Amino acid sequence: MSTETLIAIIVPIAVLLILIALGLWLAMRRRHLKERFGPEYDRTMEAEDSRHAAERDLRSREQRHRKLDIRELPPGARDRYAEEWKGAEEHFVDQPGRSVDDADRLVTQLMRDRGYPTEGYDQMLRDLSVEHGRTLEHYRAAHEVNVRNQDGRATTEELRGAMVHYRALFQELLSGTDDRPDRQPRHDAA
Repeated sequence: MSTETLIAIIVPIAVLLILIALGLWLAMRRRHLKERFGPEYDRTMEAEDSRHAAERDLRSREQRHRKLDIRELPPGARDRYAEEWKGAEEHFVDQPGRSVDDADRLVTQLMRDRGYPTEGYDQMLRDLSVEHGRTLEHYRAAHEVNVRNQDGRATTEELRGAMVHYRALFQELLSGTDDRPDRQPRHDAA
C-alpha cells in the first residue's frame, strides 16, 4: 500500500475520531450543566438567543460562584435563624404581610451569612442558581408576591404561598445543603 493511500485512509479516520471526541465532550458539558442547574438550565435556554449563549452564561455563573466564600453556618447561628423563622411564621396569622417581609429579610440575611453577595435580586438569583437551581422557582415566586405585598396588592392566600416558597429556600440554605445530586459536602472550618 502506498503512502498516499495510507494518508487517504488515516486522515479521514483521524478527523472522524476527533469529531466524535468533540461531540462527546460537548454532550458531557451539556449534561453537567443540566444536572447542576436543573430547571434553571431550561429557563436560561429560553431566555438566551442560542444554546451557546445560554451555556456560556451558566458557565460564567459557575466561575463566579467558585470565587465566592460559601460556608456552613455554625450551629448557634443555625439555631438563631431557626428561632427567627419560627417567629415569622407565628406572626403570620396576625400580620401576614409583615411575616412575608420578615421571611424575605431572613432569607437575604442568611444568604449573606453563608457568603452569598446580596447586592441585587437578579445577581442573587444568578449566584443561587449554581447550587440551588431546583429551589430557585420558590424564591422567584415568593419574591414576586413580596413585591406585590409592598404595594398592598397581595392576598392573604398569596402571602401564605410566599411563606411556603420562602421556607423551601430558607431550609436549604439553613441546613447548608444544596439540591444538586453531584455535589460533594463542603466541610469548612467555622
